[in-house]
Amino acid sequence: MLVLHLSDARRTFGMNNPYICLMTHERHIHQGRNIRKFREMLGLKQDDLADKLGDDWTQKKISQLESKEQIDDAILEQVSQALHIPKETLQNLDVQEAVVNIQQNYENSHNKGSNGVHYNFNPIDEWLKALEENKVLYERLLKSEQEKVAMLEKLLQAKK
Repeated sequence: MLVLHLSDARRTFGMNNPYICLMTHERHIHQGRNIRKFREMLGLKQDDLADKLGDDWTQKKISQLESKEQIDDAILEQVSQALHIPKETLQNLDVQEAVVNIQQNYENSHNKGSNGVHYNFNPIDEWLKALEENKVLYERLLKSEQEKVAMLEKLLQAKK
């Protein structure tokens, strides 16, 4: 993946290009937000995380921790163990990069038509075959009913 500094991208592609925001960004990792995102994904409240971290921790301290951009390695290690998430994930996860990656994957999957699925049959041909089969079955049913009527007429004639 080509990574350009935002100012280089704006000079290259033009200041007002709306795709610049999607294509490039300055790498900005906010470790506190990463902790909050994983805590929320695990369904934990700040109090719950504080309980897992020990008696020194409170909800307020977790809130302050989640507002910090950079977090001390020892604290990050303690939080990562409590959340059962590798410390490197909390340190290095760039949410904007993940969003761009997801968006590109979504757009690429829709460029292939029908979500990348290629059908080996023509639905109209299959529909026409089904119509023809229905017609044949209807004609057989009609013939069978006509035979029944003819047999019943014979029985009525024989009784008279």
